[in-house]
Amino acid sequence: MPAERNTIAIIGLGYVGLPLAIAFAENYDVLGFDVNENRIEELSNGIDSTLEAAEEEIINSHIKFTSNIESIAKASIYIITVPTPVRDDKTPDLRHLVSATESVSSVLSKGNYVIYESTVYPGTTEEVCIPILENSTDMKCNIDFYVGYSPERINPGDQSKSIKEIIKVTSGSNEESSVFIDNLYSKIIEAGTHRASSIKVAEAAKVIENTQRDINIALANELSIIFSHLDIDTHEVLDAAATKWNFHRFVPGMVGGHCIGVDPYYLTYKSEQVGYKPEMILAGRKLNDGMAHYYAKTICQKMEQENYHLSSSKILIMGMTFKENCPDYRNTKVVDLINDLISKGIAVDVFDPFLVKEHIKKEFKLNLIEDLPENFYDAIVIAVSHSQFKTMGIEKIRRFGKSGSFIFDIKNTFPIKNDLIRI
Repeated sequence: MPAERNTIAIIGLGYVGLPLAIAFAENYDVLGFDVNENRIEELSNGIDSTLEAAEEEIINSHIKFTSNIESIAKASIYIITVPTPVRDDKTPDLRHLVSATESVSSVLSKGNYVIYESTVYPGTTEEVCIPILENSTDMKCNIDFYVGYSPERINPGDQSKSIKEIIKVTSGSNEESSVFIDNLYSKIIEAGTHRASSIKVAEAAKVIENTQRDINIALANELSIIFSHLDIDTHEVLDAAATKWNFHRFVPGMVGGHCIGVDPYYLTYKSEQVGYKPEMILAGRKLNDGMAHYYAKTICQKMEQENYHLSSSKILIMGMTFKENCPDYRNTKVVDLINDLISKGIAVDVFDPFLVKEHIKKEFKLNLIEDLPENFYDAIVIAVSHSQFKTMGIEKIRRFGKSGSFIFDIKNTFPIKNDLIRI
């Protein structure tokens, strides 16, 4: 077993890896590895573009950041926190996970630990990762090295709960490693840990967390569609229903990002592999994936009802990230909304204070505006509830529109008021 003060290497320094590295650095020597050299340079200068860590936190952590895999060879514990997206066909894309595992295998020594935090389908660690480690090193798991899985639970953009305040699920490849890994995380997790009986249980626990949220949001979205046909305000209905103690209030909206909009596909993929095609999970996914198109259609119909010519209309989209107060735009469904509006001939401007203009231009071929003209737009769509928009206030936002223009508040950022329409 590794000694108490051995070095920990964190593989992947994004929304998950960086806060984890900072937390471990309070008790351990920590090496931070990422293949993105620009990311390493910014972190070495105390800058975090994800906004998950302050400059002072990074500098005071004394983490050694590197993109050279040989520089982390002295570690005895490797924690892999790389992204696990889906392909265009909605099947798991494990390229980053496989690549990270191969990199770690090149520096792995006897007695070392490899712990995975990336979201995967149940069985991935044992069926995909361990064989790579064994075949690349001629070592055997539970004899020469040990493996564990402890799913990440960080909520990007949410400063109300730090990594230390969220209970950590842990697991190991055998009883000995399970105890060691649980004790390791116990050093930094103030909320406590939950030691799962197996790696598969821990993997499954993670993937169903976001699957459950996805299904509940899908229900809220379907209810909002029904109530719109009945001319009932969905949020008023939810407010009324939430007065009962056991009602869980989920709100309608676009479901994007790298978690809720992705994780259910990992579970359905594995389910279909073993011969069962899930019905409810896939139905929820289909509904949520289609909400951006529903919102675009609703906006266009409302404007046409009021005799707007779409081909000569101008619309302002406020917010493009996948969620509020976060610069992460991976798998954002706002892009689908924008593209649908553009396909109708509408001129669309996008404003998001969290995003870098050059990045969005390169990724989506969309231009972000930095200055908001007054009395200019036929409609304004509040697509993301950034705190800056709330601070700006509805009256200021209203001034960006022409006289008689509409404000479509997808995220229920402001109370209903005259030209402000919830969809």
